[in-house]
Amino acid sequence: MDKFQKISVVIPARDEAQALADFLPELKNSLPEAEIIVVNDGSLDNTSKICADLGIIEVAHPYAKGNGAAIKSGARAASGDILVFMDGDGQHQPSDINALLSRLGDGYDLVVGARTAAGQASIGRSLANKIYNRLASYMTGQTVEDLTSGFRAVRAKKFKQFLYLLPNGFSYPTTSTMAFFRAGYSVSYVPINVQKRIGRSHIKLLKDGARFLLIIFKIGTLYSPLKLFAPISLGAFLVGICYYGFTYISDGRFTNMSALMLSTSLIIFLIGLVSEQITQIIYSESSKDDGH
Repeated sequence: MDKFQKISVVIPARDEAQALADFLPELKNSLPEAEIIVVNDGSLDNTSKICADLGIIEVAHPYAKGNGAAIKSGARAASGDILVFMDGDGQHQPSDINALLSRLGDGYDLVVGARTAAGQASIGRSLANKIYNRLASYMTGQTVEDLTSGFRAVRAKKFKQFLYLLPNGFSYPTTSTMAFFRAGYSVSYVPINVQKRIGRSHIKLLKDGARFLLIIFKIGTLYSPLKLFAPISLGAFLVGICYYGFTYISDGRFTNMSALMLSTSLIIFLIGLVSEQITQIIYSESSKDDGH
């Protein structure tokens, strides 16, 4: 990286005092010139005291707003040319930051720390991430190695274009990655090993499991809605045609079910077409804001 570029490290944290006390000193030693910002997302522990004792910048939320909201607050407060995002639970190692920065220096706009198989929290989480990665790779035409990793380095000016798109919950990595692909920016991955988290996860299986299912649809609608809706529309159309062929041969008539499936296929296609146009407008506005 250009030595004249300032680096800001943004760490969203909610009741992660134990982990912060362990890895913040190591982070300061690894990047002594970097601006380190901990976004205290309504913590009830002594996160504020730890930041004060270590001379770390703290951005405090009066109540818990969510991981994505903390990321947005940290990005707005950061003054660096390069933003590095890390989780506050101690899973990410400061020693891996230089690898991300080095890849960023090769001309990429976003570099993501891709977790190895051993770094996945559970078999279920690993399976879900594989599904996300496969779908995102299909949508973008690029190999997506880890769609949901929160450990990433990015050019600040480009990341801040998409702050308004980011959700307040846990799916900010998905949204930001797909937004970068959609805008034509360069994305790369660096393999990393993650540590076992310190403390209790804030992700709840049932509540956030349903939320993560919505990521599947968000992947499509953020990148190219028509690429997601067109196959569904085609499937409904083929079902309608096949059923019509069956009823015509057996009964010599066109049934309401065939009409319903054919109408459904048309409606789904039109929804995808309209969504595609809306997506194009959204990213066109982002490009204007960036001066392109």
